[in-house]
Amino acid sequence: MPTINLGMDAKLYYNSGTYATPSWEEITVTRDVTVNNTRAEADVTTRGNDGWRAIRGTLKDMDVSFQMLQAPDDPAYSYMNLAYLDGTIVDLAVADGDIAQTGTHYWRLQSSITQFSETQPLEEAVTVDVTARPTENAVGAGGSNVPPDFVTVP
Repeated sequence: MPTINLGMDAKLYYNSGTYATPSWEEITVTRDVTVNNTRAEADVTTRGNDGWRAIRGTLKDMDVSFQMLQAPDDPAYSYMNLAYLDGTIVDLAVADGDIAQTGTHYWRLQSSITQFSETQPLEEAVTVDVTARPTENAVGAGGSNVPPDFVTVP
């Protein structure tokens, strides 16, 4: 029987260390987290396709969106807020479980926080909708960019 992961067991982390030696800090004030992966499309239709349109995937695109409770005294909330305000790169890991556990899968991306929108509903907690998107970075070998990566903890 396949392993079924529950969203409540998944975790979102930011790296407070270096890229080479990460120190993963869990963001516990999050609610729903979504990893959106898409590809742009190129139309490669020809007359030889017998009346069918043909598409080929091109550039990949990703964003991670999540909702946080507004908690100014929480270190992760403060970190994300400052990253948005200062435009600093955030090393994120979106995991299906504990990132220190063998077999855990996660997306790792060097990201720019492009949205930090506050919602103040009358009868609910104040929340912030956050969007993180991959960005240029210089953490790879020889100062090269590192694209998002899907990792399995050995």
